[in-house]
Amino acid sequence: MIIPFKELVGEKGNMYALTCAAMKRVLQLSVAGDEDLTRYHGKIVSLAIKQILEKKIEYKLEE
Repeated sequence: MIIPFKELVGEKGNMYALTCAAMKRVLQLSVAGDEDLTRYHGKIVSLAIKQILEKKIEYKLEE
């Protein structure tokens, strides 16, 4: 699986906040793992972005 560009392009939210959330989620996935990583062939960034776009992960930008 590659980065979900169709969903990413259609996203209307703050791209900076999404990028920060993806970076933090990648760190979480690299430490804790996830059962979906095998399906994504270890592509942590793709999985993190997909989870955020599908609203499986909630985030907010802290000031």
